[in-house]
Formats: sequence, structure tokens, C-alpha cells
Amino acid sequence: MSIQGAEPRHRSQEDHWIPLSDLMSGLMMVFMLVAIVFMIKVQNEAKKVEAQATVIKNIAVNYSDLREQIYQDLYAEFKSDFQKWDAVLDRQLAIRFAEPSIQFDSESAIIKPQFAVILNSFFPRYVAILDSPKYRKAIEEIRIEGHTSSTWENLSPEQAYYQNMALSQERARTVLEFAFGIPQVRSHLVWLVPLTTADGLSSSHRIFSNGREDLSASQRVEFRVRTKAEDRLESILTALPR
Repeated sequence: MSIQGAEPRHRSQEDHWIPLSDLMSGLMMVFMLVAIVFMIKVQNEAKKVEAQATVIKNIAVNYSDLREQIYQDLYAEFKSDFQKWDAVLDRQLAIRFAEPSIQFDSESAIIKPQFAVILNSFFPRYVAILDSPKYRKAIEEIRIEGHTSSTWENLSPEQAYYQNMALSQERARTVLEFAFGIPQVRSHLVWLVPLTTADGLSSSHRIFSNGREDLSASQRVEFRVRTKAEDRLESILTALPR
């Protein structure tokens, strides 16, 4: 009687432990699946990051090569003129006309005759390079920038900044209008107009020497080129998660 009574209890325990072992096996499978999914996600993210890095690297290389090519062509064209024009070309593709006394009278936006002669020689050759088949489709923007020193007689620094902003903008616009009116440039206007801007920057980009503002050097006109590779690289970097 006692043996027969124990037998059902033994079967009951077996019936109880078998489902628990199945449950543990199921949980292990779930954990394994979660781990696999996580590993796949990590691998996919790593591939995406690697692909983005490759794209950025290729654009950066393209931008660097393109900028160097434009620099070399501009330098070859104008190297014999820079000294007599008191102009420089930097690696950021900015050509700076640095002698204010031959460009404009003080507080004036009227182009002086000597600067008009320089622009008549410079701008058609400049545009011919940039609008050549080699570069035409790679140019995003051509900026004509007006810059000033931080001073204005009898005005506070703040008021001087406002006055110089208006003056630098007017000078940049005057240079643009003059340059577009040069006969040799007229045939390039369909390409030039959508790309060219006239920007007055007041004294926001002053030039310093030995820790002090160089008032003369700060007053200048610059022609600056921006390429599409540069613009695309900037947009990709901006879109990356931070």
C-alpha cells in the first residue's frame, strides 16, 4: 500500500521538472538569439561607419587634389603679377589685394583708376581658369569679399563696425559690378551670375601683426573660391551623429 502510494508522487515530480528544463532551454535559445541579433547590429553599424569613413576620405582626397590643382593653375597664371599688384594667393584659394591706397579712397566705395586697371587684367583671366572645362562643374561659389579695419574716425568701436559693414558691402558690390562689366567677362555671365556673391565683412576678419591689428592690411578686397567637394564634405560631417 505504501509503495503503491509513493509511485504517483514520483511521477508528479518528474512531470514537474521536465517542463522547467524545457523552459531553461528556451530561455537559453532566446538569449542566444538576442546576442546574435545584437552582434549583427553591431557589425552592420561598424560597416556603416566604415563606409561613411571611406566616403569622407574619398571626398577629402578629391577636395585636396582639386584645391591644389586650382591653386597651381592660378599661381602659374598670376605669379608675375602678384608683386606689382601687391596681391597674394593662399592655399585656401583666396586672392587678396592688400594695398588699400590703390583700391579706394578712405570711406569711399568708388574704385580708383589704378585698381580698375588691375581688375581689367585680373578678372577675365581668373574667370577663364575657373570656367574652363577642367573646373566649371566643380565650383560651388566665387566670393568677392570686402574687408575693413576696425576704426572709423570719431566713432565708437560698435558704431565703427556698423559703418564699416556698410562700406565693405558697398565696395564688394562695386567690384562685382565693375568685374561683370568687363567686355571679356560678358560671355561667362551665364555661368558666373548664379555662383558669384559680393560680401561685406566689415572688420570681422582683421589681419594682425605682432599681436596688433595691421590697419592697412585689414583694408582689402579678396576673391575666394569654394568647391563642391568642400561643400559636400561639410554637409556629411554636419550630418554625422555627435
